Amino acid sequence: VQLVESGGGLVQPGGSLRLSCAASGFTFSTYVMNWYRQAPGKERELVAGITSAGSSPYYAESVKGRFTISRDNAKNTVYLQMNSLKPEDTAVYLCNAVGFTSRHWGQGTQVSVSS
Repeated sequence: VQLVESGGGLVQPGGSLRLSCAASGFTFSTYVMNWYRQAPGKERELVAGITSAGSSPYYAESVKGRFTISRDNAKNTVYLQMNSLKPEDTAVYLCNAVGFTSRHWGQGTQVSVSS
């Protein structure tokens, strides 16, 4: 089982990034997919989630209207489009897969928002 995140980096406030999480080793299309983030000294936070069919997206209040989660079951990939980034969005962003009997995590990708 692998979840590999990519797309992180350093961006100025107001900028955009698109994160990707490529999955392998399990039946991706049957899993709920989530993006979490963890900033230094803070607890891990659920940022966004999407059902196996790609419906009913969930967003934390802090990112509503700025972030969009989507998935491509044909490519076994989930995305997080992040717009209007703020310094407080700085964190390691982790991909998470939740199935009926198992849960998987990626290693994370660093997002830094700074001028």
